[in-house]
Amino acid sequence: MPHAPRRDRSEFGDFVAARSPALHRAAYLMVGEVSLAQDLVQEALIKTYVAWPRLRDVGNAEAYTRKAITTTAISWFRRKGWNAERSTDTPPERIQPGHADGVAQHQWLWQCLLELPVRQRAAIVLRYYEDLSEAQTAEAMGCAVGTVKSQVSAGLAKLRDRLGDEPALAELIPTLSSGR
Repeated sequence: MPHAPRRDRSEFGDFVAARSPALHRAAYLMVGEVSLAQDLVQEALIKTYVAWPRLRDVGNAEAYTRKAITTTAISWFRRKGWNAERSTDTPPERIQPGHADGVAQHQWLWQCLLELPVRQRAAIVLRYYEDLSEAQTAEAMGCAVGTVKSQVSAGLAKLRDRLGDEPALAELIPTLSSGR
């Protein structure tokens, strides 16, 4: 039985230094809390470090880590029955256009995104923020492409329901509205 090539663990340090900010941003968008995102990235990097000698191509390390982030976040939300999210019947009130109002609208959109179930939020983050293909998103989530399509579709439908038809809000999510 052939053995996996032994990898120089210093390469892992280079990977962490180069990709940690991007991995943290994606984790933050999935969980909505800085400290929880840091814990999530740390957990995923531990898993990547353990698997490092077995990775056939170091170029796949980011995809491996992204998948670990996604599946770990989903399992944390399931296991803990996640109480950190505060769902409401109506999103926070919006203010009329202006700079401060634009900030308030972005915050309102962020709250709406956080109210999505974790799998829908993860699918939307991976597809539109990380700009992954449906196949790459499915791999990161450990599911079928059809599941990604249904999770994205359901999540976008919920966001559109919450956001309504206001043009100012539609501008906040141009890539989401385009259905790419």
